[in-house]
Amino acid sequence: MTKVLEHFKKNDPKLWKVAIKLGKIEPYRVRSSGDYFADLCESIVNQQLSGRAAATIWERFIALLPQNKVTPANVLKVAGQQMRDAGMSWAKARYVKDLALKVKDKTVQLDQLDKLSDQEVTAELIKVKGIGVWTAEMFLMFTLARPDIFSHGDLGLHNAICNIYGLKNPTREQVETLSLRWSPYRSIACRILWKSLEKIDS
Repeated sequence: MTKVLEHFKKNDPKLWKVAIKLGKIEPYRVRSSGDYFADLCESIVNQQLSGRAAATIWERFIALLPQNKVTPANVLKVAGQQMRDAGMSWAKARYVKDLALKVKDKTVQLDQLDKLSDQEVTAELIKVKGIGVWTAEMFLMFTLARPDIFSHGDLGLHNAICNIYGLKNPTREQVETLSLRWSPYRSIACRILWKSLEKIDS
């Protein structure tokens, strides 16, 4: 992290000062189970939910699957109504099913993702209903541990930038110019921005 902080100190002293005040920032909060399909299913289930609610629904979903194994074949065996009864919305049930179908018929090839560029990974994932650019970016950052990811669609990052830089309604171009100062460590910059919000809320 010393090298990263030196980069921020040189290119963006404001972010560097925030990072120093916050203390230790873990480089990547990798959540990968080693199973990209399961990680993407969980990402879909977690969309727009708090941590506790998301965890509860995810556990209920896993309990529906044969041997509790999150595989395309097992997901396709579960009825949409069962997913709905577990707490998933109808839309998310359809999205998870669509992911399972596309992985099963190889429309989406998850086993190749780690060999693709960030842009190629995003293009592959957004073939699935319910997976947009934001979900793809979170997958790149937290599952593939790509070091230079920034999400323009993340409200938390937007709010943190407004707080730290005193901006009210920054344009995408303004934010992009700012984020380029952090490259090639934008994923770590995001961790700093998110953590800064935790300190404000606490």
